[in-house]
Amino acid sequence: MELSNAAYQKLADSLAPKSKTPLNCVKAFAVGGGICVLGQALKTLYLSLDLGEKPAALLCSVSLIFLSALLTGLGLYDDLAKHGGAGTLVPITGFANAVAAPAVEFKTEGWVTGLAVKMFTIAGPVIVYGTLASVVYGVIYWVCTR
Repeated sequence: MELSNAAYQKLADSLAPKSKTPLNCVKAFAVGGGICVLGQALKTLYLSLDLGEKPAALLCSVSLIFLSALLTGLGLYDDLAKHGGAGTLVPITGFANAVAAPAVEFKTEGWVTGLAVKMFTIAGPVIVYGTLASVVYGVIYWVCTR
């Protein structure tokens, strides 16, 4: 059976799975936005306790990190990520998940060789290169402002 290029392309397009990109974008926006709304609600709560702007922001960050690590440990963050996709990568919660997930996965190997070593498998390079980049940028800034 011979097919022309146009006929083959039409057949391939009809059999290819339909793109879910628009739906995935909406889900990521909703989940990421929900995490941000939670963060703002926590900050507003802490501000209502007359803690001041900086302590409220700090407590908000700590609360989001704690909740992310807790949900990861309970296996619920993965369920959220299945639906929210990139929306769960909101920097602070995504980073906490990246640190906690390998630790939970390798906890059966023991505290040192499993938990402590594997905890920074994913997040370690981010920490190292982020710190290195901040030093390099700081030196460049210092040189340029002298």
